[in-house]
Parts: sequence; C-alpha cells; structure tokens
Amino acid sequence: MARENETIASALIANGVLTFGHHPKDGSPQGIFCANGQCSQCMVIADGIPVKSCMETVRAGSQILPLNHLPVLPENHPQSSFSPIPSLDIEVLIIGGGPAGLSAAIELGKLGIAALLVDDKQNLGGKLVLQTHRFFGSVDTVYAGTRGIEIAQKLENELAGFPSITIWRNSVALAVYSDKFIGILKDANEYILVKPKVLLSTTGAREKSLAFKGNTLPGVMGAGAFQTIVNRDQVKIANRLFIVGGGNVGLIAGYHALQAGIQVAGLVEALPECGGYQVHKDKLGRLGIPIFTSHTILSANGSDRVDSVTIAEVDRNFLPLPGTERTIQCDAVLIAVGLDPVSEFHQKALEFGLPAFTAGDAEEIAEASAAMITGKIRGREIALYLGMKSVEIPADWLKTANILKSKPGLNLEEDHPEVSSGVVPVIHCSQEIPCDPCSRLCEQELIRIAVEDIRDIPRFIGGEGSCKGCFKCLIGCPGLAITLVDYRKNPDFPVVSIPLEFGGDFLKPGDFIQLVDTHGDSLGEFSALAIRGGKAAKGTWILQAAVPRTIARSVAGVMVQGRLSNQPIDLYVNQVENETIICRCERVTAGEIRSLIQSGKTDVNEIKALCRAGMGACGGKTCFSLINRIFREEGVPVDKTTFATNRPIFMEVSLSKLAGMKDD
Repeated sequence: MARENETIASALIANGVLTFGHHPKDGSPQGIFCANGQCSQCMVIADGIPVKSCMETVRAGSQILPLNHLPVLPENHPQSSFSPIPSLDIEVLIIGGGPAGLSAAIELGKLGIAALLVDDKQNLGGKLVLQTHRFFGSVDTVYAGTRGIEIAQKLENELAGFPSITIWRNSVALAVYSDKFIGILKDANEYILVKPKVLLSTTGAREKSLAFKGNTLPGVMGAGAFQTIVNRDQVKIANRLFIVGGGNVGLIAGYHALQAGIQVAGLVEALPECGGYQVHKDKLGRLGIPIFTSHTILSANGSDRVDSVTIAEVDRNFLPLPGTERTIQCDAVLIAVGLDPVSEFHQKALEFGLPAFTAGDAEEIAEASAAMITGKIRGREIALYLGMKSVEIPADWLKTANILKSKPGLNLEEDHPEVSSGVVPVIHCSQEIPCDPCSRLCEQELIRIAVEDIRDIPRFIGGEGSCKGCFKCLIGCPGLAITLVDYRKNPDFPVVSIPLEFGGDFLKPGDFIQLVDTHGDSLGEFSALAIRGGKAAKGTWILQAAVPRTIARSVAGVMVQGRLSNQPIDLYVNQVENETIICRCERVTAGEIRSLIQSGKTDVNEIKALCRAGMGACGGKTCFSLINRIFREEGVPVDKTTFATNRPIFMEVSLSKLAGMKDD
C-alpha cells in the first residue's frame, strides 16, 4: 500500500520494510542512508529496472524486488532506434533549486536575464522543504522567524512571476563536458545538452559518512534522510533514535524526532561542546534528551537492522577511553557529522573554461539563511559579468552574508530582567548568533538587538507595565527561548507562559508537567493552567502554569520525555576497526584499504583500481573522504597523497538515455 506520489523508499518503510536487499558480495542487508540520490544503498528493482528507491515514485501495479533479484537479459536484444540528442543555448544555467538557487534566479528574473533552473526533485526549495522549525537570521533579508517549508513556498511563488526564468523539475544534471555542454536528464526521461554562457552551481551539500562497526546496517542513516522520510513524507521511520553529531543539523533533527513521536535515546558529540547553536542544545536538554559530549559511537549493533549502539568517552585525541563504554537500545542511528560541498560541477566547469559561479553550501557550508543571501549576491554578480553595468550589489548584502555565515560567538550568562511586576519577557538566549525576530516582533520595541550586528544578544529594556503580554516574541522566537512571567493576578505565584510545538493534544489543562530551567534541570511538577495558540499562532502553542515567584524567571521549558527511559543496557560490542566498511557500494573494509596504504599506495585512483573502493554506483561520494581519514591515521601527509579524479558522469543514468534510444 502506498500514497500517490510517494517514493518507493518511503512506501516500503511505511509498510515495515527497512531492508531493501542484500549486497551480492557478502549478503549484508541494505537500507536507506541518504534519501537524496547521492548514494546507492536504497537501490531496488522496479518493474525490471534498477532504480534508487528514494528518488523514484510508486506506480500502481508496479513490482518491487530487492536488488539481489537482478533481471535476466534476453540473448537477442531487439533492434532499437535512436533520436538525435537535442541541445539548448541559454544565458545562465542554475543547477539546484534550493535556497541559493531560487534566490539567485529571482535576482536574474528581476533583471530580465534568461536563465534555466534545474532541480532533481518535484518540489523546489532543497532542504527548506524538510525544515519545520522557524529560521534564524535576519527578518528583512532571509525571512527569519518563518518556518523553512514556508520560506520555500515564498521563494517559489516569487520566482513564478518572472517569464525569463525556465524551471525544469525532476531533472538531473549529469555532467559538465569539455565542450562546455552540460548533460541534463529532463523529467527523468529525455537527455538534453545545455550550453550556458554562465553556470551557477547551487547544488548544496552531501552528508559525510562515518566509519564505525555496523555503519551500513539498515537503520543507520544520514540526518537528511531522516528529515526527508519523517518531515516531507510523513512516515515514522523509527521508534527510538540515537544521534551522532552535535552540530545544528543533529540538534534540529533530534527536535524533529520528538515532534514526530519518536523517542530520542541520546546524542553524542566528540568535541567537549556541541558545535550547533546553544539554544538548539538547550531545547533538547529541556525536552529530556541526554547529550554526551566528549563521546563517540563505537558500533551500531544488530543482525538485520540496528537494535542498539555502543558509545564511549574519548580523550583529548578523540580516542575511546577503555572502561567508559555503554550500550543503549535504539532502532535507528542518525549520522550528522558534517557536510561536504557538492562541488564537482563547479570544478569541472572551471577546468574546461566555462564561466562558473557557486553559492550556498556548494560554495561554503553554512545555514540556509546564508545560502539565500549568497544566492542573491551571485545573481547580481552574474548580471555584472554578462555586461549589465547598471547593476549594484548593496554593501549591506555583503555584510549580512558574512554575519549569517559566521560561527556561534560568545556564550554568556542569562541576563534576567529586574522587573518583578506586570508582565515580563524572560530571554533564555545567551549566545551570540545571527537572529533578530524577537526585536522585530515587539510592537513596543522593548527587546533590543544591535542594528549594526544581529549577533548581539537580545535584551529586554522595558520597565514595569511596559509589556502588554501579546506573546508575539514567544511565538516568533526560532529557539523557543523566551518565556513570559505575569505577576498581575498573584505576585507570589505568577503565571509563566512557555512556547511549545507539539500539537494541541499534547497536553490539556490540569495535566501535571515537569518544568525545567534552561539547561534541563528540574524545577518541580506543576499543573497546566491553559494551552493557547495553535493554528492562529502558526503551529506554536503557549503552555501556562502558576509557579512560585522564586523560580518563575528560571522556568524555560517543559520536559517531554522522561530520563529513566534512557538507561544503558548491560552489553558491550568491541570495535573491530579493520572490519569497518569504508566503501558502501563495493563493501570494501578499512583493513583492505589500510593494507594498501601500508604497502606504499598513496594514490586514491590506484587504491580504487586495486580494491574497487569508489568504483560503485555512487562514484565515491561517501567513501573518498573516509579513505583520506585512513591516510591521516596511518601518518601519511596530505601533500603526499593523490586525490581521486572526479570523472563524469556524476550521477547514474542508463546508456539508453545517453544514446537517445526511442524505446527502452
């Protein structure tokens, strides 16, 4: 059973199928990993054709088989006919319809420049369509305070008003060729050669893989895959999730999991502190998710799918400390250990002398808000390159881009207001990050952020009776880091209002709730007075509870999942490093690669030829970075190695399409 326009992968998972096949080399089970067409681990046979199940939609009556059931080719293939490959000249080709690509196309559309935007999905917006949380950044420049899915729709709607922009959906850019043509598979059916005067790559990023025992078990997946299946396709992919990586991606995914009714057993981060925004980390702590800093994953355990993870504390050199191991039950492991730019199209264009620009994560890994502003800037830069001398790039755009791309700054102590009467907003945000919705939403202008740099920490500057208690700052804060304390009815037991995003049926008046401070420490159990908001507040609810005056300004949230459900089990699985899979497609282990390096092989192309690492369907997109890690572990300097050569075609395509075959 499947829904219309649902991907095969989501349909299989919704029906309880997590193992999509078994690898022919060693029989290992295969399941979803990236859900973005970048790897080949979800390959299945659909009506006799091998396809990536995360990219192919279901059709009524289709027969889906695991990849180990390969079709038998006929001995005598019937004669086929071929058509000439069509070509198209265009001013600008934009590869990627995410936040950067859409923003650049809008700027080009405003100037009347003919551009073709191609994207491999039906819905434009890139990762925006997976983001259900409100965005940080600048309200004026990048829609801060608005949910990602809504930003994607806003950009798409704006782009639709420009006749000079052509959009090809479900169309995959395959390669950049030396004659400056770009091969594109349009509508997953027709192969077309496009020759632009300028190429703009806004192809985003792909998730990094991680080498540990059991890293290819069904249930181990990238954060993007998790968000795609859960947020976009509305399929509950797990019951109990464990997260590896404390950057913004991992922290946000943990929050999305709780919203989807998935318990989060924990999160590990190898560094002493999470690299993501403090408000994201605090939000998870308040909700009851245990966060293990200075820890790493040793193994994902299970036979046909994940049933637990083993983690351990690490020393200053990130080596596991013996005796600190613990194993925690879960049925899914989310990997969020960073991103690599999808830069091969841009690099090949430069190599072949095609004028090329890049924006968003394809240029530099940052937040989607930064991708939007850099996309706008590149649109103007391309116009200047094409000879439109009257075009200007506002200086504040460049300044804003640098601010939005910046890393989190100082983390200071919370500054609670001295006011203790009337209604008082308490801001639980104490880290320097680019964000200004709270100051823009207050009609009385009682929350101040420095105009010249929105990384300034917000402060309440009002006096007694100045705040009207309109809740706008609570509802619009992307970090859910503001509460209201109302002393008017009973100064000794003021009413605290707390923002939540868990639906109107999550709690009801009279329920007992455990209130916590910013760091997730319990302040006691109290009765919920009211639940307000919902649809009128665009998905945010306001929970109200009366608490003693002494703790009112410390209340920052409500615990969602209990801590007792996250205790370790009595099991430890030893890590066997040499058995760890490095190349998913060809099932090449770390030991095989390490042996070649120890024998003197320093050219990744030679290693590829000898053991087939990187020779699989994904073209080395997940394993080459792991091979470079083994070089470092073996003490081989980077300048003594030769990187793998990226050769087109960058994405899989049938030879029949490249040849212009009329019938399949």
